[in-house]
Amino acid sequence: MRRSSAFLGIAAIVAILASGCNLQFSQAPDTAAVQTGAALTVQAALTGAAPTATNTPAPFPTVPTATSTIPSATSAPAVSPTSSCDAASFITDVTYPDGTEVNAGDSFTKTWRLKNVGSCSWTPSYALVFTGGEAMAGPAAQSLVGNVNPGQTVDLSVALTGPAADGSHTGNWGLRNAAGVIFSHFYVQISVGATSPSPSAFAVTHVTYNVTGSCGGFHITADVTTNGAGTVQYYWEFNGNDPDEGTYGSTLTFTAAGTKTTPVLDWSISASGDHFAQVYIDSPNHQFIGQANVHCP
Repeated sequence: MRRSSAFLGIAAIVAILASGCNLQFSQAPDTAAVQTGAALTVQAALTGAAPTATNTPAPFPTVPTATSTIPSATSAPAVSPTSSCDAASFITDVTYPDGTEVNAGDSFTKTWRLKNVGSCSWTPSYALVFTGGEAMAGPAAQSLVGNVNPGQTVDLSVALTGPAADGSHTGNWGLRNAAGVIFSHFYVQISVGATSPSPSAFAVTHVTYNVTGSCGGFHITADVTTNGAGTVQYYWEFNGNDPDEGTYGSTLTFTAAGTKTTPVLDWSISASGDHFAQVYIDSPNHQFIGQANVHCP
């Protein structure tokens, strides 16, 4: 009886241990199954919603470049032209026209008449200034005595002295605005002694202007007439200033008295208002003669 009980007790213990081992074994993971499942999961993910390795990867976010915040040159506001503000038109020599005889050492007063054809008034901060040639004892600068409004004419005078040397003498003068810019040029030419030029000395006697085209694209020529043979040197100016440097030193050669036409000048002015172009006869006259007038709405 005791042996049976002992055997039964041992059998129970063995059964318990066996069930514990079975329980532990059943809880252990099946490594192969886990790996197979994981592989199937990855395969399903790769063949499902996720993009395959051959698909184009998603682009990186765009980073603005340094120039993206800088406005282009065309975005800058247009600058309004200011060339029509200060502009003068030569009218006539009031005193001592070209070639007038003056004795050496004599005092004389040269007077020019000009018209304000710009849009700004000439004030006492503007000045008549010597720009080159022979000063003839004149001042370096002389302020205007009052206002000259647009459309008005004014006589500008300067006290000079006849040079000591015989011959022809020329002094160049101009108008200077408050900003120090010289915007108009004219001159005085006198003769001292027995070498006074004869009335038939070579000179430009007339200039006629021809204008075609429209605002933004005018085409201008000048018919230059002389009283004899010689070479005329000239350049163009716009609105009394802004010289066209490309025309400096331009020449027309005459074998006899007559008329020649300058090459076509293209002028792209389009600003609203009245404008003019003119040739400066640098030699032999040293002066502007006439002007070509245009208007843009």
